[in-house]
Amino acid sequence: MREFILYSRKGRTDGKIKSLREAGRLDVVQECIIASLFLSHDIRRDTIFHAFLYGPPMPPLHLKVHGGFLRDVRTDQQTWGEIFRRVLSGKSHPGIIVEKRSFESLLRELPKEAKIFVLEEGGTDVFEVDFGEHPIFVLGDHIGLPRKVEGFALRYGEKISLGKKPYLAASCITVLNYLLDRLERNKCEGERRV
Repeated sequence: MREFILYSRKGRTDGKIKSLREAGRLDVVQECIIASLFLSHDIRRDTIFHAFLYGPPMPPLHLKVHGGFLRDVRTDQQTWGEIFRRVLSGKSHPGIIVEKRSFESLLRELPKEAKIFVLEEGGTDVFEVDFGEHPIFVLGDHIGLPRKVEGFALRYGEKISLGKKPYLAASCITVLNYLLDRLERNKCEGERRV
């Protein structure tokens, strides 16, 4: 199991969405969902994506997308715009839950075996990190994590880095998925040799 948590400072918290970009940059949320869950012609069933929306009119909202239950989706912005309009208006979609909940409350309730990693350029290099069986990655949106939020997350985890250059959140997720996929493949190949 792997999870990604995106903190969206401006993400709109109701279904009044004309365009994802103008709705507090819900386009960033959509791009991160795609990077987290989608493969070519498949969905990562063992992955959960969380977005915490702190934009108007009623923050915070927790948007949870579970790859194991997600159905009736494509990767384009139009499809996700319609999904966001629906779920943020209180309607349902398979694999997506929206609830009134804060970022801090989720971190307090995560399972003990989960390892939490906050992405930050000054963190430990990803190649020196043991991700464990249940890694959870915390990322900021186009603005970044507020200091207090980052400090709170670091009570439960550690900073890791993909390097000194700041990458887009969706790009960070793609790189992390690639690294985790390679680690899993190498582990499976090693077990087969034994």
